[in-house]
Amino acid sequence: MKNNKAKLICMTGIFSALVFVVTAYLHIPTNNGYVHCGDGFIFIASCVLPMPYSISVGVLGAMFADLLTGYAIWAPGSMIIKGLLALLFTCKANKILTKRNLVMLLPATLISVVGYYLYEVLITESFTASLSGIPSSLIQALASSIVFVVIGAVMDKYDVKKKMLDDYIR
Repeated sequence: MKNNKAKLICMTGIFSALVFVVTAYLHIPTNNGYVHCGDGFIFIASCVLPMPYSISVGVLGAMFADLLTGYAIWAPGSMIIKGLLALLFTCKANKILTKRNLVMLLPATLISVVGYYLYEVLITESFTASLSGIPSSLIQALASSIVFVVIGAVMDKYDVKKKMLDDYIR
């Protein structure tokens, strides 16, 4: 059991680093932050790792990306929103691209768009000014969904999930 936990912690660290790198360095600045596809890797991690570990991936990857790229004001909101996103997906299936996980892309978009809108309202104290961030949030959700589907399809084709953590999921 000790080795199982160590492997899960290592996989959590690897996925957190991947989310951080994709979010922090492969993003497009916008008027109120930046657009990235790091959420797609949070979705993948959530389909591979058990819940407490996948939540950690979302929280840590997003937090460090915000803190280390000059967007520290967004870190508290990102930690909550990305943690919630990780809750939507399941790791209990044999494949990543299950009907359930694909359907969860819609609530993930809703949580992300509404979450960042409300967090921006908190920062700017303006319901109308915060509306300007919604198009960027929608683009980010779409890009992350595409990344999730493409990478999930490749991982499913080569049975990567089973090879990585099969005996730890059940």
